[in-house]
Amino acid sequence: MAYKRNRDQDGEEDFVRVRVPKRNRSEIYAIADRLLGASHVNAICEDGKARLARIPGKMKRRMWIREGDLLIVKPWDFQDEKADVLWRYTHTQASYLQRSGKLPRDLQKF
Repeated sequence: MAYKRNRDQDGEEDFVRVRVPKRNRSEIYAIADRLLGASHVNAICEDGKARLARIPGKMKRRMWIREGDLLIVKPWDFQDEKADVLWRYTHTQASYLQRSGKLPRDLQKF
């Protein structure tokens, strides 16, 4: 995976080793709370809302999502209580995000 430059709120650039949510596309962090079956998971998002997140087939075949995993989700435009799962972090990636200060305080449990 190529390293990408990320611009902080202060305007400083740094290299990020893992994928981060693209805020201009309304992607946010979430934690998988409960697995509901039928490719759905209950996700607690960084904005404090619990959303029903849908796992796409492409991701379902490639990796498993378990309770407590850190995710990137994209809330739906027309139904705010639902979302799509875009990315799942491994435990190592999630701990790197916490150490580097990229995670919001509400989600720092790794």
